[in-house]
Amino acid sequence: MSLAPVFHSLREAQRILAPRTRREKDRALAGAAEAVAKNRSVILEANSRDCAAAREAGMKEALLDRLFLSDERLDSIIAGIETVIRLEDPVGRVRAGWTMPNGLLIEQVTVPLGVAAIIYESRPNVTADAFSLAYKSGCAILLRGSSSALQSNRALVRAIREGLESAGGIPGAVALAESGSRDEVDEILAARGFIDVVLPRGGRELIRRVVDQARVPVIETGEGNCHIYVDSGADLAGAVDIIENAKLQKPGACNAVETVLVHRAALPLLMPLLAARLAGKAELRCDGPSKAAIGGIHGGLVLRDAVEEDWGTEFLDYILAVKTVDSTAEAIDHINTYGTKHSEAILTRDLEAAEEFRRRVDAACVYVNASTRFTDGGEFGFGAELGISTQKFHARGPMGPEALTTIKYLISGTGQIRN
Repeated sequence: MSLAPVFHSLREAQRILAPRTRREKDRALAGAAEAVAKNRSVILEANSRDCAAAREAGMKEALLDRLFLSDERLDSIIAGIETVIRLEDPVGRVRAGWTMPNGLLIEQVTVPLGVAAIIYESRPNVTADAFSLAYKSGCAILLRGSSSALQSNRALVRAIREGLESAGGIPGAVALAESGSRDEVDEILAARGFIDVVLPRGGRELIRRVVDQARVPVIETGEGNCHIYVDSGADLAGAVDIIENAKLQKPGACNAVETVLVHRAALPLLMPLLAARLAGKAELRCDGPSKAAIGGIHGGLVLRDAVEEDWGTEFLDYILAVKTVDSTAEAIDHINTYGTKHSEAILTRDLEAAEEFRRRVDAACVYVNASTRFTDGGEFGFGAELGISTQKFHARGPMGPEALTTIKYLISGTGQIRN
């Protein structure tokens, strides 16, 4: 079944939404949040069906965790919408203004980008996040989630549209592509004149397909082959806490650490501590020096020799690669070679090393003495996120409502003509 009627209805809904005031948009978003809360049991029941089907199909636990909704996670979705409501309206901001010698006043003002499409995997929270940020920015949005979350997404979108209707909003500004056919994706990627931007959010294969085949503009969200570099003078006890959090708190997330780089001088003290902490929790894939530094046997520790392929792999699993380096410069070179420009961290007490790392590492988010798990729209104060952009256009890092705005120039004159 063609998505053409959906494209037309989204375009028309966006024209109506674009001039709405902040008060009108926030009232509609509040209605959507209330409707999600009201339909809690229906949404959770739909999600349980999705999870059962995914488990039966053999989905691994780290990815099942992305799909799973609970009362607590639904509360977080609702809280995210409420945070978006509290954000300033990204539309209508005068970003710059100046007067030319001939008296023309030129103003650069933010306006909605138009109709967006987001193509994503598993996570039903993305459905609510993407909707709320798009609506706040005056954009209509087409949601195309994975078949594994179809029942959850249907229930969420029904609730959102019900809430918009009850609060005087525009239900037609959000739509779900729900056939599950790969043809849907092809149609979205070719929808020039109807879709103004498409955002892929998922694994390498999905992102590559969208980037390679799209005939509409793409804001590329990237995979997260994230690193933590432990400098020679780092607080090693604190470093183990940070690494454990970055690897284990949510290993299926794109901001989870995949490789730890360890200064050779820190190996003798760090590696036994790290091995003891991760024993029975994660597999370590170590190079020769880091493996040797572990020393004694730690019960439950799964230890393998690292291979070249490991340095470029986003595991999204309970696996951590470890590599030895001899300097901050070597760590930076490794990151800039194998990283995906997502999130990178240095653990150090050396201010010069921290500044060099910040200056030279090419990534959307660069941390000093903190877990990479903070790269998230909610943690950055946006309430939600459209994804994490790893490219270098107008949007980079966690994308809030401003990512779906563009600019318009407003020029005011007093009768000037050009000579």
